[in-house]
Amino acid sequence: MSNALPLPCQPADPGHADCPDTRGTLIATVIGSSLVFVLGSIVNVALPQMQDGFGTGPAGAQWIVNSYLLPLSALVLLGGALGDHYGRKAVFLAGLAVFAASCILCAIAWSFPVFLIGRVLEGVGAAMIAPTSLSILSGAFTGKARGAAIGTWAGAGAAAGALAPVAGGWIVDAAGWRWAFVAVLPFVAAAMVIGARSVKESRAERGERAPLDWTGAVLAALGLLAATWSLTSLPAQGATPATLGGLAGGLVLLGAFLWVEHRKGERAMTPLALFDDKAFSGLSVFTFLLYAALGGLMFLLPYVLIRGAGYSSTAAGAAILPFPLILGLLSRAVGGLLTEKLGTRLLLTAGAGLVAAGFALFGRVPSEGLSYAVHILPPLLLLAVGMAFAVAPLTAAVLDAAGEERSGVASGVNNAISRVGGLVATALLGLVLGGEALLSGFATAAWAGAVLAAAAGVVAFASLRPAPPP
Repeated sequence: MSNALPLPCQPADPGHADCPDTRGTLIATVIGSSLVFVLGSIVNVALPQMQDGFGTGPAGAQWIVNSYLLPLSALVLLGGALGDHYGRKAVFLAGLAVFAASCILCAIAWSFPVFLIGRVLEGVGAAMIAPTSLSILSGAFTGKARGAAIGTWAGAGAAAGALAPVAGGWIVDAAGWRWAFVAVLPFVAAAMVIGARSVKESRAERGERAPLDWTGAVLAALGLLAATWSLTSLPAQGATPATLGGLAGGLVLLGAFLWVEHRKGERAMTPLALFDDKAFSGLSVFTFLLYAALGGLMFLLPYVLIRGAGYSSTAAGAAILPFPLILGLLSRAVGGLLTEKLGTRLLLTAGAGLVAAGFALFGRVPSEGLSYAVHILPPLLLLAVGMAFAVAPLTAAVLDAAGEERSGVASGVNNAISRVGGLVATALLGLVLGGEALLSGFATAAWAGAVLAAAAGVVAFASLRPAPPP
């Protein structure tokens, strides 16, 4: 990978924008953006131990995940806008500082509410890091150097995502879950030091800055919070006035968010005019359905392997390893050669179909006598191939549907939708986690995932145009 790193800027090099150190910029943004999902992967394999440590039930496990996803989902677009207005480097470094402080708080948390506060702050920090890291990278390179840098950025992120569950599981087994948060601190510190030294400050031009839509961000966050709390509480509390009222209140707040966005027009955090395009609307629904299915699985599978099959955290992380490895290896090939040859519509439909088939195989997991080679690995491989067919073409299709002028905000909106899908799916998994027969509940959830993925395939086929004949 070191050979893929571009050399620092040189005055005679026309391939780079004016910057103090492009190699350092690449390293800092790769580390920073990788942290956003690496910690999530580690937490997934540490959930049972965290549950035991705090003495919390299934709803507690859901909140450990969703207290991070919720602010990340609601604020990621605002994080990008803050970088446009106040400086991408400043917001990136501030996000890293918030992320570091929140990891320390989680590591020393003396109660479950304090721990959840730390997780919320991690989500806020991640919402500042994720959008600014790519903006910084795009501004530091030009031409072919930019493409190589983004490829390195994406490849390093995929590698980190593959290693995180195994390394995190080993830390959890060897030292306890608190040390998983301590273990990421040196990487945060490295990103901060290198970023402070190497990254050039940049802002969007005044007329090109994403809007600072504070009203929309607050309404989205409160609406998602109320709806998530209600969906998480329903399995344990039932349809009480509190849970139904919370759900209704969340929907009202989300409705108010849409009204505010409509009134703001092009100055909205989420310009609703994007959804006037049939392809973009269909891709948004596709993203929500597919990532809801996938997000539920990534939460549930390691939990079930540890609680239901007696795996250690390390073994559960290793069991999931084929998924990110195959996804990372195939995505680049699919994103180039196959997309050009077969077209986005066919690839997204086929990819969602393979994901649905993988979930259907998971739906046949037995209540007893679970075998990794028979019941876990084959569906996991199908899921990985299916997602590889979908990920790169989806990104390209979103950008094409939005047009060049709106490509940045369209990518951000689609990213937020994918996170909201995972948030909603995790909130609903209390129906599985609270049951006695965990493996049977997992099989039921897998069938629900199959339905979501199949529906995503139908939406892609119906909303996208077929590829033109060669």
